[in-house]
Amino acid sequence: MSIEQVPPKHYPKVEFGRRGLALGIDFLCVWIVSSLLGSSQLGVQIVQILVFAIGWGILRIIVPYNNQGQSLGRYAFDIKVLELERGKIPDMQSLLKREGIVGLSALLVSVALSNILRNPTAILLLIPLAIDCGAALSDTQQRQALHDRYAKTMVVSSHRGYSLDIKVKRLVEKGRRNMRQ
Repeated sequence: MSIEQVPPKHYPKVEFGRRGLALGIDFLCVWIVSSLLGSSQLGVQIVQILVFAIGWGILRIIVPYNNQGQSLGRYAFDIKVLELERGKIPDMQSLLKREGIVGLSALLVSVALSNILRNPTAILLLIPLAIDCGAALSDTQQRQALHDRYAKTMVVSSHRGYSLDIKVKRLVEKGRRNMRQ
């Protein structure tokens, strides 16, 4: 009896721009809601942080777990999260690991944005997110960020979604054609 090696299934890779825009949409949704509860006082707002953490958990853990690996931003750009080995929707524990890391980095970005005018050195709070997501640039095969490697997940293209990037490209092209005429 011989052991037959099965090649891993090929999934379409997602461009970094689409991944960044999807993360940006999710971040903006959660940040706007948490910012509405903040005040104009100096320092870090505990209520704002709690609302951000709860909103991030709902939008990036519970929604993808129940929606084929897609959050609002991922749905807008036709991408989803899968487990690396099985190619299926990640379980709740994997999503908690993954989003715990990227959520903490996003929370630091939120704090930086809230305090950037009063304290310009708050820009340094962007470094953890840049390091985490920048790791995907060095991984030419799987394009995994550090949070993906830790949780053993990957981001792939999906056939199900809103295709916001494609619709914007079509609108821009149509506008260019109208300008030429």
